[in-house]
Amino acid sequence: MIKLFEEDKFELNRASSKGNQLKFQRDGIWYKADYLGYEGLAEYAVSKLLRFSDLEPSEYVDYEFEQIEYNGNVYNGCKSADFTEGKSLITLEQLFKRVYGEGLNRVIYRTEDHTERLRILCEQVERVTGITGFGIYMSKLLTVDSLFLNEDRHTHNIAVLEDARGGFSLAPVFDNGGGLLSDTRMDFPMGRDAVSMIPQVKPKTFCDDFAEQLSIAEQLYGKHVRFSFTYQEVCDIVNAADIYDEQTRARVIEIIMQMRRKYAYLFQRV
Repeated sequence: MIKLFEEDKFELNRASSKGNQLKFQRDGIWYKADYLGYEGLAEYAVSKLLRFSDLEPSEYVDYEFEQIEYNGNVYNGCKSADFTEGKSLITLEQLFKRVYGEGLNRVIYRTEDHTERLRILCEQVERVTGITGFGIYMSKLLTVDSLFLNEDRHTHNIAVLEDARGGFSLAPVFDNGGGLLSDTRMDFPMGRDAVSMIPQVKPKTFCDDFAEQLSIAEQLYGKHVRFSFTYQEVCDIVNAADIYDEQTRARVIEIIMQMRRKYAYLFQRV
């Protein structure tokens, strides 16, 4: 457990569609307190399972679970090292408002066709930043989001890194706390059958269906992520987060394995 104070509070200037978690920064470590359920467990579990993928370690943020004491209250949550290396984290929404005076989300949703929405997103980001291969990056990101049911991926938490000279580079995959039905306060309460709630989970990137979103990304930019984790590895990772109760951990394991079955084509033979 770590005790944090008012001077440690940190605003990342990134909006969530469901409100804002308490966030802190101290000595190069970022902390996030659970706000709607078990976001910290989702962040931790997804990052550890990404080790069993063909993503390079530099392509995603590694999270650990943590208990946070703040203002007399104790929160479950997570922590991660600062991955910006002195650069600024700029969301796509912020970037487009700065350059064009309106957010990228409005640009995307003026187009009816879902395939064109993703194409526009990627082409516009490459045009503004000079980054090449942003479509491949989005295909990887949307693969992770689909497998782990991240319902909170939108232009406020897709970001690039900007250096002091105005050069841009890709940010690692981060902010997966909206996955694995972590919102138990409002949308996916404990006590209900988790598998039956999975069809209710909707993405927010450019359409409201995970399978369609991933299919479009793969058709436009190819398949770039495969996984190889087993049931035992899922159990070992999730059950290590023993600051969360057994019921919550069992639910997360069940969700992960259900999604593994659904997206079996993403898995190497193990």
